[in-house]
Amino acid sequence: MTFLARIRLVTFVLILLSIVAAPVCAQKLGPDGAPNPDASVTNQGELLKQVPRIEGRIDIPDVKATVLIQPAGRTWDYFHEVLLHWGGAIVIVGMVALLALAYLIIGRIRIAAGRSGQTIVRFKAFERFSHWLTAVSFVTLGLTGLNITFGKILLLPLVGPETFTDISQIAKYLHNFTSFAFVAGLVLISVIFFRDNLLAKVDVEWIKQGGGFIKSKHAPAGRFNLGEKMVYWLSVAAGISVSATGFLLLFPFYGTDIADMQLAQVAHAVIAMLFIALILAHIYIGTLGMEGAFEAMGTGEVDLNWAREHHDRWLAEQLEREGRQPSGTPAE
Repeated sequence: MTFLARIRLVTFVLILLSIVAAPVCAQKLGPDGAPNPDASVTNQGELLKQVPRIEGRIDIPDVKATVLIQPAGRTWDYFHEVLLHWGGAIVIVGMVALLALAYLIIGRIRIAAGRSGQTIVRFKAFERFSHWLTAVSFVTLGLTGLNITFGKILLLPLVGPETFTDISQIAKYLHNFTSFAFVAGLVLISVIFFRDNLLAKVDVEWIKQGGGFIKSKHAPAGRFNLGEKMVYWLSVAAGISVSATGFLLLFPFYGTDIADMQLAQVAHAVIAMLFIALILAHIYIGTLGMEGAFEAMGTGEVDLNWAREHHDRWLAEQLEREGRQPSGTPAE
């Protein structure tokens, strides 16, 4: 055997030994020092981090169906099943607790001068229709959406799996189709009330006077005060955002992939929870929190003294336009 042949033989033997010995050397040892056959050379978690997803092979043309494991899906699942439950509960229950505390401390804001017995039109029929179209569809969307998040925790144990399945299926269709009514109402109120919700100098004075919550001070305001304007703009912004993300979920994978759908679902859920908290405050002020406020959207007319105490600039303009003489002065 020549020298070169010996070199080749030694090299072959070393390579063969390294292949056989590598798995043994790579094995992790157990607590007793013996090799642990269940241990992996590379941690599976590290492998999942190195690739965006693990895919297989299929015969159908739907590429999404090839995905077997998607590490980002675990993050989304943790958000949906843990973070959203806790975050949503804190936001909604926290707002209810805050409003209850406000009612206990401040109580219902009464008409200081009492009812005058005279009324003035605050909202026309079409304005009220637009408001209630948006309001009713929002409540429907809110309740059916909350079922998706909290239904398995709160409702399922009470009604059982079969009834819960029926309720959830109906809620799903209600949620999907009511969204179109909500968008229509959102467009209407955005256009109808846009001009009256622009910022004005009187809003600065409204803040200086404590927004009407300090009984010794009168807070002047136009048709809408600054607080109502903030609710309007926040509602429009949240409504547009929740509608855009909602339609991405309603019509999935039109220009989006799995990651985009997960992001849309996260944004939709977070914005919806904050939106519900905002509207809870709006409902409270318009019903329990303030005497005479609900009548504005209920009948369309408000008492003159209520209008004088909360929207004096608007009342003066309306009385002048109608040729009516104002009676009394704003409450001091």
